[in-house]
Amino acid sequence: MEDLWKLSATEIGSRLKNQNLTVELYATSLIDRISQRDCHVKAWAYCDSEAIIAEAKRLDRIPYNQRGPLHGIPVGIKDVILTKDQPTRYGSRIYENNPATGVDATVVSILRNAGALIFGKTATTEFAATSRGGLCANPHNPDHTPGGSSSGSAVAVADFHVPVALGTQTGGSIVRPGSFCGVYAFKPTWNMISTEGMSRFSISCDTMGFFTRTIDDLELVLRPFSIPLLDSNTLPPQTSLQGAKVALLRTHAWPKAGPGTQAAWDIARGILQNSGATVEDAELYTYFSRFPELTKAIVSKEAQSSFASYMSSAKDLLDPSIIQTVENGQRTDTTEFLKSYEEVARLRPIWDSWASQYDVILTPSVPDEAPRGLEWTGDASFCSMWTLLHVPVLNIPIAKGENGLPVGLSMVGPRYGDMNVLRAARLLNDALR
Repeated sequence: MEDLWKLSATEIGSRLKNQNLTVELYATSLIDRISQRDCHVKAWAYCDSEAIIAEAKRLDRIPYNQRGPLHGIPVGIKDVILTKDQPTRYGSRIYENNPATGVDATVVSILRNAGALIFGKTATTEFAATSRGGLCANPHNPDHTPGGSSSGSAVAVADFHVPVALGTQTGGSIVRPGSFCGVYAFKPTWNMISTEGMSRFSISCDTMGFFTRTIDDLELVLRPFSIPLLDSNTLPPQTSLQGAKVALLRTHAWPKAGPGTQAAWDIARGILQNSGATVEDAELYTYFSRFPELTKAIVSKEAQSSFASYMSSAKDLLDPSIIQTVENGQRTDTTEFLKSYEEVARLRPIWDSWASQYDVILTPSVPDEAPRGLEWTGDASFCSMWTLLHVPVLNIPIAKGENGLPVGLSMVGPRYGDMNVLRAARLLNDALR
């Protein structure tokens, strides 16, 4: 019997369209996969198999001419995002008995209206605001972290529980677990996808994004969303990197690059050069090196308001690292905070102008493969700058590290250059095969 759980969302969509499969049969295959594997990786915070099958049957009854672009495609939802028929518990003891609210986040509503099967809630670190790991484990080796805070979403996709999952990123919470788990992980331009209905951490940084196993699936799940096309780059429309201008970008975090990331770097360079691209080693202006300090000042100050109610009513139930972040914000001088806002606002168009010189920009996603242990979700220093700059960033699986775990590289672009990033990623993906 065919293992349907191995198929991509694009393949499943084609079979459903051609009436060669039912949503119920596919959902049953995924439920069986989860029952066998989730005891090892703990990707799910909530998953009700009976409710899934009931919804799958409802989707199967919809006439073919009334089906949406994501009809029957299962999507995991990070458990900091509201779902009307499933509880949202934020990875927190404060909400451990929280019932379903009857309200969908905007992004979930769009997915439902497009026909997606909302499969369940994926594990997250507390309020997506701490790097302290939970029980969720890397599917390639359960002794290693899957990254965070979108741990369960990355694991659910990498371990073939669902083909698509929704995550959030404030620092590196999409890109980092994407790299550690070996899947495509896309953080679009800030506010490209509405964040209404998600737990707030930093309003200047919080961004919705997706995990998939293929570029085709990523393009499929983005279809219902209005992604503006900024076609300023010169990459030719044909399926080739021949003549493309490529930057291999070393940021301020480059000294942290370990053997796995350096191996991925060398592999990408060789493939790009062999494909006829013009490859340049690039570095940013020195004033971009202040992003760690700028991120800390802005995120901690904004966290102060995001967690104000919990600090006054349930501080004893908050993770100590969240309390520390809030207290850092309380100690941040308002003048320094405003200067940080102004400095980042000045740097965003400078980045856009610099990035628009290139067809492809590649930079590390993480220092190396996933660290051993589940207590810490890993270093986000390669990712957080792109979040605060508000630019699109896509982790692409490239290599394996010394322990055989995945390592990715990030493709980045100017703000609203999302479609160019996806197009360039497809060409690189084709060259990697």
